[in-house]
Amino acid sequence: MSLRPRRSALYMPGANARAMEKARTLPADVVILDLEDAVAPDSKGQARALVIEAVRAGGYGRREVVVRANGLDTPWGADDLAAIADLPVDGVLLPKIETARQVEAARKYLPGDLPVWIMVESPRAVLRLDETVGACEATTLVMGTSDLVKELRARHTSARHEVLAALSHCVLVARAHDRTILDGVHLDFRNQESFRQACEQGRDLGFDGKTLIHPSQVDIANATFGPSPEDVEHAHRVIAAAKEAERSGKGVAVLDGKLIENLHVAEARRVLEYAAALA
Repeated sequence: MSLRPRRSALYMPGANARAMEKARTLPADVVILDLEDAVAPDSKGQARALVIEAVRAGGYGRREVVVRANGLDTPWGADDLAAIADLPVDGVLLPKIETARQVEAARKYLPGDLPVWIMVESPRAVLRLDETVGACEATTLVMGTSDLVKELRARHTSARHEVLAALSHCVLVARAHDRTILDGVHLDFRNQESFRQACEQGRDLGFDGKTLIHPSQVDIANATFGPSPEDVEHAHRVIAAAKEAERSGKGVAVLDGKLIENLHVAEARRVLEYAAALA
């Protein structure tokens, strides 16, 4: 899995030139220029032209720029992928992926070195995800929780009980295949406290970051999914305790009354490497 920070991945509608301009000033780790859900059918061509213009103009700095295309089963998908293939972007996000065959079909339109991200947003996609990821080159998995809730015929709840089993399963698959995985969007963007709770839940489940629908969500996502100063300090102390135990010939290391094992040292090193990547 890449240590490149993806704490916050902000969707920006491809038909909105002002929004894509504003994205150049926001502290999001990833900007997803959206040609799919955020664009009405009669605006698809215009949105594609605006995204091409925005990407070629550049100015997104350290932010990863990813374009979400329409599916190949739509009238716009093939043209989207052909256009994205010629753009200096960091990745392409494919919607509604349920099989590796869909990914390979899209890959035929794209340069071989362009990272492919996939949306997981249906029961079939969740159930087949291990097989799909194992058979394709997708580097990043993105949960489409709004569509998933609809497909489950479930109801959105503040605790997200309706999708917890699916979310945990997808994190397991991501870790088994060493992929990045991003949590789905939080629709009640004006309620920052409920959004913070959703971010903390996603972090605790193991997600690397969260997809966002509004700029006001970026700071909370960054703070939640990035290591805190306390996390970094603790990581240094874990490594120091392990080194001291090794120097003194002790069989085990103890920090604050707790046993330090190799797995804790490995996690501490990961935290420090991630903090360095953020810096």
